[in-house]
Amino acid sequence: MDVRAAVALSLVEGVTRSRVGACLREATAERQDLTPEALLVEIQARLGLQAPAWTAWRTHADEALAAAQRAGLEAVPWGDARYPPLLAEIHDPPPVLWVRGRPEALLAPAVAVVGARAASAAALETARCLGESLARRDIAVISGLARGVDSAAHRGALQGGGVTVGVLGSGGDRIYPAEHGPLARDIARGGAVVTELAPGVPPLPAHFPLRNRIISGLVRAVVVVEAAERSGSLITARCALEQGREVMAVPGPALGGRNRGAHALIRDGAKLVESADDILEELPWFVPAPVASPGIRNELLGKGLDGVMRPGEPCSLDELAALTGCSPGALLARLLELELAGLVVRADGGRFVRTRGRVVG
Repeated sequence: MDVRAAVALSLVEGVTRSRVGACLREATAERQDLTPEALLVEIQARLGLQAPAWTAWRTHADEALAAAQRAGLEAVPWGDARYPPLLAEIHDPPPVLWVRGRPEALLAPAVAVVGARAASAAALETARCLGESLARRDIAVISGLARGVDSAAHRGALQGGGVTVGVLGSGGDRIYPAEHGPLARDIARGGAVVTELAPGVPPLPAHFPLRNRIISGLVRAVVVVEAAERSGSLITARCALEQGREVMAVPGPALGGRNRGAHALIRDGAKLVESADDILEELPWFVPAPVASPGIRNELLGKGLDGVMRPGEPCSLDELAALTGCSPGALLARLLELELAGLVVRADGGRFVRTRGRVVG
């Protein structure tokens, strides 16, 4: 999608951003030949709003893009190759993501770790350990950069030398809470800080429930650490269920009410989590990184597959044949070789998933 049109859509007023995203999906599914201007008009009509002149939208979008450039943010529009494919598939994807750091970090296989802001010492240590363990297994850790469990999970991932992504409920130049500015900078060095909100937008209460759908939309699984009955983390868990993600929870002491929300999730069928191993055994695309032999080299994924197989995304043999131009027979032989090398694993329905196993070469 044209970046200026995506930014213009993100600036629509009078409706929720989730409605804008839903209309974007519907309009592009029905009409793939629309120009950026016509797409804006179509979506405005679906939202029941009077469409202003394209020149006005272009001016607003250009102002936001200029502010982003000054703030060191990059706009990644829906439909861009760098836009996270899992997030693109949800019912109401953001028209644009404003990214500080590495946009490619949003493509990594990921798990969200979320929980209480006023967390207990035990919950903070649990979140930190989960973040570190996941990072050491090459799983990106997604959270909301909030106080408590979120920041502990981010710090754990950094300690594990891995990738972590913080999702904001404000503009990318308005880190909230402000004391997490240094943490955001550390995250952006190897990962990313991301938001759907344009530069300068303050952290208003209404933004955070919408932010939660992005956290769950980026991942295959959401793990809740210490959540009370009315915790915002439960909104993330609900979004995850609606999006077809796995929901898991860490149990805790029954007294005091700190864990009632997490325990309710477990009673409703969420997997009980005590370690990163409990999380990963529920993710069929994950396999431990193998110790590669000298004969396993990068060229195994360099014969047309490296550019089309992203880690964690299942692909059928027919899809890969169409994308690479290889015959199914030759492609299957290559995939079997990769499977033996630990670089590809089979998923349900005869599909293949590229792992993040380390290779030598």
